[in-house]
Amino acid sequence: MYKQLIICIIIIVLIFIGNAVTQKFTDETIYEASSILNELRNEIIKEDDEVNYEFAKKQVNLIHEKWDKRYEKLAYFIEHDELEKVETELTGLRGYIEKQEYTEALAELDKSVYILEHINQKNDFKLKNIF
Repeated sequence: MYKQLIICIIIIVLIFIGNAVTQKFTDETIYEASSILNELRNEIIKEDDEVNYEFAKKQVNLIHEKWDKRYEKLAYFIEHDELEKVETELTGLRGYIEKQEYTEALAELDKSVYILEHINQKNDFKLKNIF
């Protein structure tokens, strides 16, 4: 009986530690992606004539590069459907930026930020997410 209790306690502790590590990694990834997207958003909301195309293109490439680096690790503990949604929106964002269609790019950017926030909230270790 004593042995099983110790094993159960170890397993529970490992689950909490694993959750803390994965949540921290998710928080860092989403914060990094959101900050880049917010910088891009600030550039896009300028008048169309004033948008710096090179800066916008650089930011889109940067967000793709950062996302690609972290995608494989995120895929271990986040639903693939959620990650694919972000990937789809970022790809659409890239296309609109390259076409210099900033109104549509802004909509894709907002969807990307919303999905990232949703992933973060969904994976939080809170009572409402457990039940």
